[in-house]
Amino acid sequence: MTLYIGRESSKLWKRICAEVITEINLLAANWKYLLAGLVCQYIHGLAARGVHYIHRPGPTLQDAGFFLLPELGQDRAYISETLFSFIFLSFVLWTFHPFIFKSKKIYTVLLWCRVLAFLVASQFLRIITFYSTQLPGPNYHCREGSKLARLPPPDSVFEVLLINFPRGVLYGCGDLIFSSHMIFSLVFVRTYQKYGTQRFIKQLAWLLVVIQSFLIVASRKHYTVDVVVAWYTVNLVVFFIDKKLAELPDRTNGAASLLLPLSTKDKDSKNKEENHKLLNGISGDPADRRQRTQVNGKTLDDVNTVHVDATMNGA
Repeated sequence: MTLYIGRESSKLWKRICAEVITEINLLAANWKYLLAGLVCQYIHGLAARGVHYIHRPGPTLQDAGFFLLPELGQDRAYISETLFSFIFLSFVLWTFHPFIFKSKKIYTVLLWCRVLAFLVASQFLRIITFYSTQLPGPNYHCREGSKLARLPPPDSVFEVLLINFPRGVLYGCGDLIFSSHMIFSLVFVRTYQKYGTQRFIKQLAWLLVVIQSFLIVASRKHYTVDVVVAWYTVNLVVFFIDKKLAELPDRTNGAASLLLPLSTKDKDSKNKEENHKLLNGISGDPADRRQRTQVNGKTLDDVNTVHVDATMNGA
């Protein structure tokens, strides 16, 4: 038993090391896209913080979801956040599964480049939308009488730039249409729908997103319109951007060598091998492996050998 555990642990460690090397090479080639995506996440948070300064509390708007769904109340408002955290963390852990499991279909770096592209496009539309019209927030801390409903003018630029994380993110007001929670959840679920392998998990993921939609409205974090707009906007954004982006390579086809850039040593070795083949009369094309004959210091193909022999014999 001890020997088996030791052998499997050794295999797992080798698998992790090999995957780390592969992903580092991909990261070296794609770090600009990841950095740009992370910077846009900060800009989105900054925009959400900025709209809070111009938020004005008022009576809660008439909403069909509020009429149909019972209000959870402040004591149970954590339920929707718990479900969102579960979806978020589950997806993040899944994207790193190639480091552990032998059966793998994705590259972590390339997948996150794609996911960030979906998120950035959706969040750009969201910023335009909630700055166009500010609705009175339905959440408890955004209603009239709450000290958090309005923010006093900032004392310095740094107060705005620091976003008062994480309190400023959790207790924001004014960034309503459309739901940021739904953006992340729908992007994650659609990504797993395409690149995941477990059918049951795909079905469960869609069910959880539907449940989360109802919980967001029931906890009064958003109006129903915020959730509805997110459903069709995010799906359309992902659909069209996915068409424009190059398809991710399928690891089951052994495409790693096509993705990883050659090092200087590998390039020199490859060039030496090609030169060696040319000096010995071997073509670099595997299909062109015909026999060659040397006459008077010249290399001739086998198709010309008969003609040369006939000429030398006076024929």
